[in-house]
Amino acid sequence: MNRIDRVTAILIQLQSRKIVKAQTMADRFGVSLRTIYRDIRTLEEAGVPIIGEAGVGYSLVDGYRLPPVMFTTEEATAFLTAEKLVEKMTDSTMNTSYKSAMYKVRAVLRSAEKELLEGMEEHIEVVQKQPPLESVLLDNTLQAILKSVTEQKVLELRYHAFHSSQTTERLVEPVGIFYAGGHWHLLAFCQLRADYRDFRTDRILELRQTDKNFNREHPSLKTYLAQVAEQQNLETIVINVDKDTVRYLQEVRYYYGFVAEKPVEGALQMTFLSPDPAVFVRWFAMFADAAEIVHPSSLRTLLKAHLTKIAERMG
Repeated sequence: MNRIDRVTAILIQLQSRKIVKAQTMADRFGVSLRTIYRDIRTLEEAGVPIIGEAGVGYSLVDGYRLPPVMFTTEEATAFLTAEKLVEKMTDSTMNTSYKSAMYKVRAVLRSAEKELLEGMEEHIEVVQKQPPLESVLLDNTLQAILKSVTEQKVLELRYHAFHSSQTTERLVEPVGIFYAGGHWHLLAFCQLRADYRDFRTDRILELRQTDKNFNREHPSLKTYLAQVAEQQNLETIVINVDKDTVRYLQEVRYYYGFVAEKPVEGALQMTFLSPDPAVFVRWFAMFADAAEIVHPSSLRTLLKAHLTKIAERMG
């Protein structure tokens, strides 16, 4: 990236965040701090009102706004792709808000870029499989959660737990949302359990923001998820699957902890990290006639017990 492009990108980055540290900009552009300081001075000499504080970072004076910016072809199509994903993978309120934002983005595009997006819309689609009837997301779930995170307000939930099939009412302190396993999840501190809990948003039957503030210091979502991953006692499972059967497992295997694969004679050897071998065995039994367990041997014992129980129930 040449200096003119970098200085322009720095100005855009300053407008995109309240405060930006010099080291953050240096890491982003792969330059030294001294270079960033020179670029900041260049912007100041050009009349851009920048506030800098040692140990804090740089920010633009309140009220200063850039004129409409021009997007590259790649950036414009990335916006369009994101719009398609938001449309199919979030709730209706989030989708409406994103579309509103996209209208504003399109408003500053050049004619050629607008024509490009209009032409590309028919060539990008996200196909969503029909969810089960119980997996209906409340219209304003994601936005309501994020609003409560920002305002530090306690949420009141009526939640249907899958493992116990019970519906309970909870007061929770939201930490954030994340997408995993084909569903949106709410990570929150549950006041009923006095601990952090993962709530699948499609199982939230009712959601209400209360007037109660919470002052408890919570870890960031990223930090908490990293800690959970480290603390999980995961079992390494290795199986060989016939090549003709592997193609039917491509999508679902990730739900069971798939991490690696390699070809072996007449088969594909797949490695999983599983938190619950008993659950893994139930899935494995579906294609056990076309696969074999390599490791651990205890999994074979679990499989035999599972198949024996099925045989007994069948009489």
